Amino acid sequence: MRPKVVFDTNVIISAVGWKGKPLACLELAQTGAVVGVTCPELLAELSEKLQAKLNFTAQKADETITGLRTFLQVVTISGQLKAIATDPDDDMVLECACQANATHIVTGDRRHLLPLGSFQGIPIVTVADFLAAITPP
Repeated sequence: MRPKVVFDTNVIISAVGWKGKPLACLELAQTGAVVGVTCPELLAELSEKLQAKLNFTAQKADETITGLRTFLQVVTISGQLKAIATDPDDDMVLECACQANATHIVTGDRRHLLPLGSFQGIPIVTVADFLAAITPP
């Protein structure tokens, strides 16, 4: 069974803007080695962040998201999960992972998500830890 992974917005931003290990994660989803999962709410957040942090035009952000949709499964969330009071946007990541029955959440969020370690049995890991776990030595 292939791992099913939710990539936090910060991982995708890093992949698009700076390549490196975050891009290697997305490439695993693109090649089908893992199943990448997202939701409309995370894609909307990604669009905003691409424009704010990487100075993408709205059109370039839309094109990037359209490209991601070609290999990421999109699930529907209710928006009802309330687990992280200090950063409610992170609730989308957790709910998306639960809805998709994900095996991993990959994030760079050291303030809210990584300290949890896991959520409802789903490991929350860094890019480096995910790549080390998924790719053979």
